[in-house]
Amino acid sequence: RHRCCHRPTKIYDDGVQPSHKTEYLEKYPGYGNICPPESCKPKPELQENRARMDGTTTFKSDYLPYEIVTRPFRPQTEYRPKSGKIDLGTIYQRDYNPHKVGPVTLVRPRERKHTSDAKVDTIPTYRDHYRLWESQRTESCKVERDYEPPSERFGNPSTFQDDYIPRQPNPPPSCKPCDSKLPEGPFDGNTIHRTAYVVHELEPLFVRPREEYKPSDQPFEDLTTHQRDFKGIPGEQAKSCKPESRKHGSDDPFKGTTEFQDRYQPYLVTAPDFRKPREYVPPTDKMDLKSSNRLDYIKHKVAPRAPIKPAPGRKSTGPFQGKTTTKEDYQPWRVCPQGLIKKEEEIQKPTGKFASLTTFRSHYIPHQANPPPSFKPVHAVATGVPFKDETLYRTEYTPKKKEVCPGLNPDALGYVYVNTDSQGHRFYRQVSPERSGSNCSPIPEEVPAVS
Repeated sequence: RHRCCHRPTKIYDDGVQPSHKTEYLEKYPGYGNICPPESCKPKPELQENRARMDGTTTFKSDYLPYEIVTRPFRPQTEYRPKSGKIDLGTIYQRDYNPHKVGPVTLVRPRERKHTSDAKVDTIPTYRDHYRLWESQRTESCKVERDYEPPSERFGNPSTFQDDYIPRQPNPPPSCKPCDSKLPEGPFDGNTIHRTAYVVHELEPLFVRPREEYKPSDQPFEDLTTHQRDFKGIPGEQAKSCKPESRKHGSDDPFKGTTEFQDRYQPYLVTAPDFRKPREYVPPTDKMDLKSSNRLDYIKHKVAPRAPIKPAPGRKSTGPFQGKTTTKEDYQPWRVCPQGLIKKEEEIQKPTGKFASLTTFRSHYIPHQANPPPSFKPVHAVATGVPFKDETLYRTEYTPKKKEVCPGLNPDALGYVYVNTDSQGHRFYRQVSPERSGSNCSPIPEEVPAVS
């Protein structure tokens, strides 16, 4: 049952027994009688004491609980407004000296455009100082050599060629059965289930009768635990901590001038020039007001649109010209609405009652279904015989002793270490006592173990 977890590395096996000495132990010279330091690694000993662990820790044994004292509650003092009048005068009102402020002068100078129709004939600095140099192309220093393959064969063998040992493969034996003749005669379809099946009669299922619902005569107790145990404690209404809103200011009128009144200067605005329009001269020819829209238009009942108030603008003082071309020259025409152009239906609608008989219903012929024959055998074995549930496995099974891997604790199980192969497996040899009355000594067997 040993499963190897190492990968095969047979090509590096030279057949030499492995040495467990390191290079440090072989080349290091001893210095006097000084011994090397001992290893702090604990020895793998068997744990004999398997008792239950005590749950007490150092913290539990040494911890002393202290009494927790609650902090004293400091009651909040009641707010009491101060008596007296509040002085609303500020340092700004007392020390501010008003002075006259003039209009702000613009610091930015006026934009002056110096334009000329003359053409600029100048040479830029880049063209004046830049001169094109005639450069020659450098020749390549690379030596062209043609590739010549070697004439001799490569003579160094690889590691695979040196260490590989060809072996003849052993094909596994074929598990294909020999050619057997098919049995003659009809196929016997009887199975063990069909021949040995015992039919048991099923007892009728127990159906519990349904009980009739009978309402209770006692009154319903709708009193909950909260309604029964809760007792309302009367208390005073909480007082608001919000201070009273008082007016901070004076009712006297404002004495003084604002900055807007000081800096604002009224400007004289002249009325815009009114341009008298020319008199309209109507045309002498008669206007044809018939259009495709007016001839083919169909009126629709649409609610009138809400008027949109224009933005407030400057009002002109001139007289309003209310005459338009539509008012003077438009003559309403009497237009009759055109009737609907609808073609007559070529296919007439049916007037009789709808027949719900489909093609499937009219052509379907019902057939009587034949149930398949039952293959259930007749009562072959009597039901009164007790069933024997003994098997060969139960009667002839002998339990085996569980084997312990010698690699876990070889000294306690009586094994001695022998060697380690190239795949990392350690081999142990069992030390068995000599038999009494015989001169022959048994050869202990090598047992592999997990490395």
